[in-house]
Amino acid sequence: MERLKVVFMGTPEFAVPSLKALYEKGYEIPLVVTQPDRPAGRGKKLKPPPVKAVAEKLKIPVYQPERIKGNEEFRKLIEGISPDLIVVTAYGKILPEWFLDLPRFGAINVHASLLPEYRGASPIQSALLDGKKETGVTIMKISPELDAGDILSQEKVPILPEDNAQTLHDKLSKIGARLLIETIPLYVSGKLKPVPQDHSRATYCKPIRKEMGRVDWNFPAEHIFNMVRAFTPWPSAYAEFKGKRVKITKALPVSGSGRPGEVLETKRGLIVATGKEALKLEKLKPEGRKEISGEEFVRGYRVNVGDRFE
Repeated sequence: MERLKVVFMGTPEFAVPSLKALYEKGYEIPLVVTQPDRPAGRGKKLKPPPVKAVAEKLKIPVYQPERIKGNEEFRKLIEGISPDLIVVTAYGKILPEWFLDLPRFGAINVHASLLPEYRGASPIQSALLDGKKETGVTIMKISPELDAGDILSQEKVPILPEDNAQTLHDKLSKIGARLLIETIPLYVSGKLKPVPQDHSRATYCKPIRKEMGRVDWNFPAEHIFNMVRAFTPWPSAYAEFKGKRVKITKALPVSGSGRPGEVLETKRGLIVATGKEALKLEKLKPEGRKEISGEEFVRGYRVNVGDRFE
């Protein structure tokens, strides 16, 4: 088969395995398009996106437009390259129609859900938040509508009770890269026919915001357990204890009842009442401190039965 010319678009860590897989498979990658460097950390120094850092190591030219719509410089650049295929993995912006129509094989996307479920920006967190038992990866053709293109391939992945957003992210990013490499040859050779999505079954997820991590103890233990998993490592599920903010990074639903937020037990671990049943807080991260176990938190913060998490 001829050597395909592929323009790659992606920004976060999730996109890195797909870029590496394309490079290792020998595809010609004349350009990587990623978002601009952004301020990060306490010093607010500009930090390159993970995809840029990897592309530079692989000596692939990088372009970082602030916007694509109406960007004539970008249009001339892509038209000059004349790619056979565009591969997009978590780039983070809607792409114009001229761009999708330019390559002879169009543009394809690696998406971290079993489409048409969880179209949008937070499919991994949303699946955990909803207590799903499985999720997966979809390779699809990109259409002008958000995550609505025809499906080329899918792979299901079980969600384990111990999974959180980080562990699931890492699994799905690797599976997505492998599935992408398996799918491209079948797609460009015409052996694989795109299957339209059933739009009546589509569900959507919104971007995750920091305030979504605040724990309301009136919810059932199962819901808060799912919050902890969905929001680890960011933005973290958090509550107040004795006026200090505490992140909850690992928890387990257990039996018990009491006033929501009330500490029920400290001897066999830190157990807190919720709106239905209770939650054992296994790992916590007090403000400005490192992560500690529930037992260490009980000792260090002199937690007593009857104390409350707000």
